[in-house]
Amino acid sequence: DNVEWTEEQEASAKKKVLENSQPLPSEKQEEYNNRANEYWNDFYTIHENRFFKDRHWLFTEFPELAPQCSLNHESHPEVSGTNDSQQDSLDQEQRTELAAVSHTDGDIPGSSATYRILEVGCGVGNTVFPILKTNNDPGLFVYCCDFSSTAVELVKTNPEYAPGRCFAFVHDLSDVEANYPVPDGTLDVIVLIFVLSALHPNKMQASISRLARLLKPGGVMLLRDYGRYDMAQLRFKKGRCLSENFYVRGDGTRVYFFTQG
Repeated sequence: DNVEWTEEQEASAKKKVLENSQPLPSEKQEEYNNRANEYWNDFYTIHENRFFKDRHWLFTEFPELAPQCSLNHESHPEVSGTNDSQQDSLDQEQRTELAAVSHTDGDIPGSSATYRILEVGCGVGNTVFPILKTNNDPGLFVYCCDFSSTAVELVKTNPEYAPGRCFAFVHDLSDVEANYPVPDGTLDVIVLIFVLSALHPNKMQASISRLARLLKPGGVMLLRDYGRYDMAQLRFKKGRCLSENFYVRGDGTRVYFFTQG
């Protein structure tokens, strides 16, 4: 959060990080990378839905997740029902988008939705379920995915999971060749909350670029994550550093600490 530090506090934090910045041997780092899925499945098997709290700050921080009244949310115009002048007013991108939606996503979950949100790294639904509770827009459909099959199963077995409004699936964000269940150019919002930090830093940019292709023109990607010199970073002891500002927790899960862009 926006807390101003004194020069002394910042110097102390930098010193603390530097003291614990000796990276683990490469073979150990490879082990944590290869077993990442196993560690996250173990995490959710142990904690189930008790670890994280629902994020009631969501709609203050990200109003795009609340009920929408913008033009972007209105039903797509029917091209077949417009006169010549109206049809000419539709720009080429919009016509392409309409064609893509009508011809390629008829059999996907949420194919009739007018406002589509994807949460990547949904965990056990601490963002998805508040969205479904708060946003009663009949045109809304929420997709959510996680690296952990255990987490996705916990979402699907939650009594608040509504298949008519939500679709949960397993997906590895870092695998840029893997397909998503929606076509490119069809999402209004993509949400990543404390998720990008779990990826190896070398895979972050390609993963975000792949996600961006799923957005409609004018769509938005919402991110919240750990910041440099966060107390969580300062608490790491020696023997936990993987690379600069990238650490492994005691349970084998990994975390990166960002600076503001």
